[in-house]
Amino acid sequence: EMQRSLVGSEMCIRDSIKYVGFPTKGEFIMANPLFQNILPEDIPVMLKRLNAYTKSYRKDEYIKHAGDPADFIGIIETGSIHVLQDDYYGNRNITASISRDSLFGEAFTCAGIPYLPVDIVAAEDCTVMFLNGKTLLNTCDNGCKFHHTLVRNLLGIVAQNNMYLNQKIKYTSRKTTREKLMTYLNDQAKRKVSNDFTVPFNRQELADYLGVERSAMSAELGKLTKLGILRTQRSHFTLLKPLD
Repeated sequence: EMQRSLVGSEMCIRDSIKYVGFPTKGEFIMANPLFQNILPEDIPVMLKRLNAYTKSYRKDEYIKHAGDPADFIGIIETGSIHVLQDDYYGNRNITASISRDSLFGEAFTCAGIPYLPVDIVAAEDCTVMFLNGKTLLNTCDNGCKFHHTLVRNLLGIVAQNNMYLNQKIKYTSRKTTREKLMTYLNDQAKRKVSNDFTVPFNRQELADYLGVERSAMSAELGKLTKLGILRTQRSHFTLLKPLD
């Protein structure tokens, strides 16, 4: 009877998180889009069936290597990560920068790709929660309502991430370094609803993300600064006026 009285309470959620070694309270799980519309009383069973666990990483530490099994879905509790891909000649490209509360690895799991084609690195100190991707995608025999909700939520997240990928294609498809850079910075300003903002990359990472040479990008930033188009200090930018 005592156990039943805890169902749906915050204590129930806290116990479930303690089970997977999660260091925070249940608000993180309940607020994450993947767990939207899942009842609090279903959280403990859900985490157990998905073999949930957490792990912390230091900045620049590899979370996953290319060639590792792509059988997981990661959720970033704190910090941020970079998804990296090298071409045949060893040139590195940042395919995505992923921040707190976001998922990674879900596209490979949903596509049934057995091994990761990318490296995943901590962009800063971070904590990640891992779920078994195959278990999440294959509904169980117990008829759990939360399982169907999970799959539906995951589908929505994959669709949103596909839109994010299309946004990067918009940058890399621009012809010149200046066009790529200004298109990206304008989108960042729109996203932050401010002409004064910080991007999630250092200079080398930004060049890798846009698919340009760092020296060429630095030269363009110098020219744009002299023209009074923008002001920049490391990863911080202020857009002053539009390009003519």
